[in-house]
Amino acid sequence: MHNIGNIMKQAKKMQEKMGRLQEELETKTIEAQAGGGMVRVVVNGKFEVVSLKIEKEVVNPEDIEMLQDLIAAAVNEGIRKAQEMASSEMAKITGGLGIPGLGM
Repeated sequence: MHNIGNIMKQAKKMQEKMGRLQEELETKTIEAQAGGGMVRVVVNGKFEVVSLKIEKEVVNPEDIEMLQDLIAAAVNEGIRKAQEMASSEMAKITGGLGIPGLGM
């Protein structure tokens, strides 16, 4: 029974660390770009777009589809990088264990 108590204490500590990590991830950001930097996006650790910048040279009323593709590509890259950042930070807490239900 003593081992179960230790396991519960460790689980509680891990849960507290994860709560702090989630708060920290809200403040961490990454930047991604598309079109050679013509479209830039900043995404936070909660996978929210914080900012989006579009260079005026890429805005062509005759080719809106290209602009839409660049925006989608930049946002998707930003989300992918934010997911990598969150996974990396989570691995520091869990020791790389794939614990079901704890993933971000």
